[in-house]
Amino acid sequence: MIRRRGGNQVIPRPSSWREGEEPSWFSHDCSDTRNTPHVLNALSSYVVNRHEDSAEMSQQWVLTARVSAVLVGIVDLPDGPAVILTRRTDHLRNHPGQISFPGGRVEESESVHEAAVREAHEEVGLDPESVHIIGELDPLTTFVSNSLIVPVVARIEGIPSFILQEEEVARVMLTPLQDLVRKDTYHNEWWARPQGDINIHFFELDDETVWGATGRILRQLIDVVLA
Repeated sequence: MIRRRGGNQVIPRPSSWREGEEPSWFSHDCSDTRNTPHVLNALSSYVVNRHEDSAEMSQQWVLTARVSAVLVGIVDLPDGPAVILTRRTDHLRNHPGQISFPGGRVEESESVHEAAVREAHEEVGLDPESVHIIGELDPLTTFVSNSLIVPVVARIEGIPSFILQEEEVARVMLTPLQDLVRKDTYHNEWWARPQGDINIHFFELDDETVWGATGRILRQLIDVVLA
């Protein structure tokens, strides 16, 4: 399979890694990713998995992790639904130059939903009045930034205009879901780590590569939509 270019992201692969398995949706009809009502219904109906005794959530460091929220914003474009993604600037301390959802730390006085909406407004100028929360995806952890991340899913009313916070955001993209399920776009790898192998998800677009926590969230989003 010839993959798309994937941009200039530097992927820190370990010396020991192997290709992962193809997703089931490679052999299925993915037309539902072009159907906005179906996508929104599937995401709003999803029941979040919060198993605190899972291998990931039971790690000792997670007890002191800072809670973050990201906004998984679904925009209804003429050709179908798209997600709002940003590229982080290259000088940030955590995850510089990587593709991410708008988001950040949850403050003491707010909920994860409020934090996701606030961060999207601060980072890309998304009008809070246009954001309609419909649910969440499973929480996940990132050791590098000591974070427990809650993906907050929302329908975005209309086609948004963006105003970037240039210190943090280098660009913003509306990426169609149908683009993410292309066979030349998605693959996953198993990376060897002292604590055990971990599964890393990649979406190689024409000019960017999405991976890390954002790739994992996108993989779950697609699995939910095409379940």
